[in-house]
Amino acid sequence: MYSDEQVLKAVQEKNVETIRLQFTDVQGIVKNIAIPSNRLGKALQSGIAFDGSSIEGFARIQESDMILRPDVSTFATLLWRSQDGANEARFICDVHHPNGKPFEGDPRFVLKRQLERAKEMGYTMNVGPELEFFLFEKQNGGSATVPHDFGGYFDMGPVDLAEDVRRETIRALTEMDFSIEASHHEVARGQHEIDFVYDDALKNADKVVTFKYVTKTIAMREGLRATFMPKPIYGTAGTGMHVNISLFRGEENAFFDPGRPMNISDLARFFVGGLIEHANAITAVANPLINSYKRLVSGFEAPVYKTWSGPNRSSLIRVPAARGLALPTPPVILT
Repeated sequence: MYSDEQVLKAVQEKNVETIRLQFTDVQGIVKNIAIPSNRLGKALQSGIAFDGSSIEGFARIQESDMILRPDVSTFATLLWRSQDGANEARFICDVHHPNGKPFEGDPRFVLKRQLERAKEMGYTMNVGPELEFFLFEKQNGGSATVPHDFGGYFDMGPVDLAEDVRRETIRALTEMDFSIEASHHEVARGQHEIDFVYDDALKNADKVVTFKYVTKTIAMREGLRATFMPKPIYGTAGTGMHVNISLFRGEENAFFDPGRPMNISDLARFFVGGLIEHANAITAVANPLINSYKRLVSGFEAPVYKTWSGPNRSSLIRVPAARGLALPTPPVILT
């Protein structure tokens, strides 16, 4: 954990000239305000004002004044953007009202509030995201839906032409202290997946929004377009993000009970029941686009019913085979 003084010192030592203050709108799109590094002290002390009425789902015009407050624990340098020895860095920010209160519509605050509720109940929540994306060729200077390669599930070069792109993406992420679990070619042509090691839910939520930004930037540098669009090509696999979820009570996996059927605890069953009960609301938030519902069709391992199971990968919620304190932690997987 950085202190303000340590961050200011690190910015000077790493010759950081530009600071990107990043946050997300209600659809998970990354936004940012760039400031020169000599303004970082002000940003840490009192925040940076911005117009919230211009952000999707934030505020009305009469409530437009909002404040970005950098979270110093998210400080990272963007080494791939270095030019002539000068570097960029980024912070992920919390959104506040001018009176200092957290903005209720800030997705990061919503998660922090729920994690605090879980903490009061004695639980910590870990997640392990598995992000899928497509790499498309550029055409006429713009985007197209022509896959970059003709590989399939788990294929390798020379069929998988994106091995180097994934490697450069992982290298950039590792420089930002990501822990990568695995990467591979996915089912569809031009489709790929990179998985994170499970970690605290807030840390990995921050990493998800960072991952998308980094992946798109690296792809563009390689002359490609990366997209996380749910269903960019009709008749082929769509793009999702499986989320491996587990609750811990201290060092104990609260979802594990060797004396119960399937070795899962009553808490895990109640947790699954809660997800099913609120599946409609979760779907509305997690699938904000018309295109999102083009993915939710039969035949492509995407969920179409409110079900849970063990091995069936088309279920909305799945309990995989791992149990106890196995790594990755035995989770509930939300498809």
